[in-house]
Amino acid sequence: CSPTPMKLRDAPSACPSLWRCLPCPPAELRLDLVLSSGQSFRWWESSPGAWTGVLGGRVWTLRQDGDRLWYTVYGEEDEHEEEEERDGCPAKAARLDAAETDQILRDYFQLDVGLSALYRAWGAADPLFRKVAKDFPGVRVLRQDPVECLFSFICTSNNHISRITAMIERLCQAFGRRLCCLDSRPFHAFPSLSALTGADAEARLRALGFGYRAKFVSGSARAIAEGLGTEGLCQLRTAPYAEARKVLCALPGVGAKVADCVCLLSLDKAEAVPVDTHVWHIARQRYGVALSGKSLTPRAYQEIGDFFRGLWGPRAGWAQAV
Repeated sequence: CSPTPMKLRDAPSACPSLWRCLPCPPAELRLDLVLSSGQSFRWWESSPGAWTGVLGGRVWTLRQDGDRLWYTVYGEEDEHEEEEERDGCPAKAARLDAAETDQILRDYFQLDVGLSALYRAWGAADPLFRKVAKDFPGVRVLRQDPVECLFSFICTSNNHISRITAMIERLCQAFGRRLCCLDSRPFHAFPSLSALTGADAEARLRALGFGYRAKFVSGSARAIAEGLGTEGLCQLRTAPYAEARKVLCALPGVGAKVADCVCLLSLDKAEAVPVDTHVWHIARQRYGVALSGKSLTPRAYQEIGDFFRGLWGPRAGWAQAV
């Protein structure tokens, strides 16, 4: 039997589609581990085992049952309203058919990448990974919209997941298009690039509690709009890792770690290994990596990434996520 969708109140037009499922065993995907791990900040556990969030300008509820990934997509409050021009990578804005929704999820979770084989390879190369991986099966890397991923991770500096999640929610409510309302909770799309380039954007962000990050969000939005554009940002998916990273690091508020997070989680750079002080300590204490200097310098950052790329191979960023 298919799962029961969450109740809909105050928004009779936000009706769910029929529940559909994809074959997906837990060894290939664990929703609870992936959606709560700080890769994305738009998902919440709406009922036990069910995760509701915004993906591709739509509201979804996902859940797992055995070897199946179940999902339903909620319609917008006015499906017939003329769609505004969307920033971000090309996506269909009209009503989606089953094949399209299946493909959106397959792409988002990168289900064409066989995770079990990767776990075996990483475990064979690294006894520490093999020991940890038993408790964390099904951890895979999301493939997110580059605009959403970039601005979300600009908000992560000196921050923690619960606060970042609240900030992103306020950002979407203030600047994003309203999608629908479920259980009296409104859902909004992630803001378009143009919405974040307004003259008052920085002041509004500061009023929302973004602090110094407000300048970085509005500044990066303007830099992208006046430079490579949204299309150019998306095209970094086909650029070499070093080139994409260099372009990102030129944006306000984007350092090496944020750039690597964006490269890994939205630009198809599976070799990107985000490094923070926790990873620095693990590299030194658990792996015995000999690093130059006694702090996380740019040189040490590069050395740690290179070490794990050498250990785990071309999808080192995926192994680091585990």
